[in-house]
Amino acid sequence: MSIATRDVDEQFRALPLAQLADAALTAARAAGAEHADLRVHRLVTQSIRLRDGRVESVTDATDLGFAVRVIVDGTWGFASHAELSPATAAEVARRAVTVATTLRALNRERVELADEPIHDARWVSSYAVDPFDVPTPEKVALLQDYSERLSAADGVDHVTASVLQVKEQVFYADTAGSSITQQRVRLHPQLEAVTVDPSAGVFETMRTLAAPAGRGWEYVTGADGIWDWSGELARIPEWLTEKVKAPTVAPGPTDLVIDPTNLWLTIHESIGHATEYDRAIGYESAYAGTSFATPDQLGTLRYGTPIMHVTGDRTQEFGLATTGYDDEGVAGQRWDLIRDGVLVGYQLDRVFAPRLGLDRSNGCSYADSAHHVPIQRMANVSLQPDPAADTSTAELISRVEDGIYILGDKSWSIDMQRYNFQFTGQRFFRIRNGELAGQLRDVAYQATTTDFWGSMEAVGGPSTWVLGGAFNCGKAQPGQVAAVSHGCPSVLVRGVNILNTRTEAGR
Repeated sequence: MSIATRDVDEQFRALPLAQLADAALTAARAAGAEHADLRVHRLVTQSIRLRDGRVESVTDATDLGFAVRVIVDGTWGFASHAELSPATAAEVARRAVTVATTLRALNRERVELADEPIHDARWVSSYAVDPFDVPTPEKVALLQDYSERLSAADGVDHVTASVLQVKEQVFYADTAGSSITQQRVRLHPQLEAVTVDPSAGVFETMRTLAAPAGRGWEYVTGADGIWDWSGELARIPEWLTEKVKAPTVAPGPTDLVIDPTNLWLTIHESIGHATEYDRAIGYESAYAGTSFATPDQLGTLRYGTPIMHVTGDRTQEFGLATTGYDDEGVAGQRWDLIRDGVLVGYQLDRVFAPRLGLDRSNGCSYADSAHHVPIQRMANVSLQPDPAADTSTAELISRVEDGIYILGDKSWSIDMQRYNFQFTGQRFFRIRNGELAGQLRDVAYQATTTDFWGSMEAVGGPSTWVLGGAFNCGKAQPGQVAAVSHGCPSVLVRGVNILNTRTEAGR
């Protein structure tokens, strides 16, 4: 399916964007700001959830407002409002200047922004069918059809189905002269089958592994050919029945082949958050901690084996963190975080780039609402496939005499420095003599970040590379939520410690 060439919706462009910018930036300059920017932020969401084929909830919401950020004498000021009028914009700008002036006495380090070229642009993400153009009854009917395919199978007692859809529109303007209007769409479809054993008082689940994506409704229908919904829904009951009867795992060092549907989360927690520069310098520590990957180790820290190449990317098509420009007016870029297994870069905004001695930000500023301050947020952080050979997942499995093949994410735990962790998954298949030999249960893998990536013997080729991700990456206080993707191939890691979750839970 071809991707339509689109413009930002007329409904957003019709807002008094230029008038708000002129009023706010003029007032900020007059009040003494050396820098000011205005951001109009509109977030349209719809959540549909079904249980056993019946609608449980349909929730629609729109959040609209604007914010003004200023720098006065090297100190930030911020204010926001929901009323989109030039008079209000001017007043909010003056209030932001007052905030900066008040905070100046507490500021111990002057704010200096890295330079950025002036941009006059519109940008729209890649999608064919706007999910907000599809009638809600049509979307509900598709989820009901998918649910019925699962619930009709033996052994499936309950089915949940959901899809979360988001359209995000942002207008940015600053005193340097940039004026940028953007629109991006993302959604997350998911179905889960549940089997219940009333006599034993236990249940087991199995869900679809399709990742959230920066795509349109064509992703949910399967019209774009990206995800085989029919094939997966047909097999989930079979896998679920097998999982219930599967033997429990034997703990200990084990060779693993990890599918991208599981590995993306390990990348997110152990690399994505660890290479956020604000965490690495201790600036961000109250929410989910700092990072072991500190700047004094830049260029020397052996993160993993030499085949490890990880990039930060704000340009990856269909990525959840993909955007033309960030919330500081910086154009999207792609850069190396880990090269040849060594830490070589960080994710940065315009404040942190100069502190690392760089002339330019790599575009990692984002706020999830007009009423939140933009902070340094994660790009699409991805492990690159083998550039020399298109090694398949089956070939990686064939190299394992006794191990486990892991698919899908579930629960996870990682410490406050992004170093000690454990992850579970959705499906675990025993590997015997290079072939899959039935499922296992109660599996978790445990390691430190550098030990895990230092045990990576092989990465799959481009044909195994999949873009995973999440809608709900949390950071900051007050808390903010961002969507982010992580691409990766299948990988082979040797001798990773396996835990038996049932035993660990004392059952």
